[in-house]
Amino acid sequence: MHVSKVLQNGSIFDAKVLDLSTDAILGKFKKACGVQASISLAAGFPTAASAPHSLLNAFKNLVCASAASGFEFKEATALLEAAKNAPAAGAATGKTAEAAKPVEEEKKEEVDASMGGLFDDEDGY
Repeated sequence: MHVSKVLQNGSIFDAKVLDLSTDAILGKFKKACGVQASISLAAGFPTAASAPHSLLNAFKNLVCASAASGFEFKEATALLEAAKNAPAAGAATGKTAEAAKPVEEEKKEEVDASMGGLFDDEDGY
């Protein structure tokens, strides 16, 4: 028996719609998992797809608290040391050499922003 057409919900399709590769199926599944994780994170509802992202965000918060407070733990110290050394690794490739150059700021003249006496103390207010 050879399938030539497929009938689904009153619509007729060619049999080519049944020829899906494993890569195509996995790609669609990964995209659906990403959509589920995005919706779960936005709604604040934990799911299996959003749990890794929630854990990573919690770890980022712990590292920020560690950097601000001086409290150290092994993982945060390793991440902060890697972040300190990251510009040196980028400069070796030459991509961040231009970004590392100091930029001189132009001196701005002070402007009198008294708003025409609206906030002056001359009126006694």
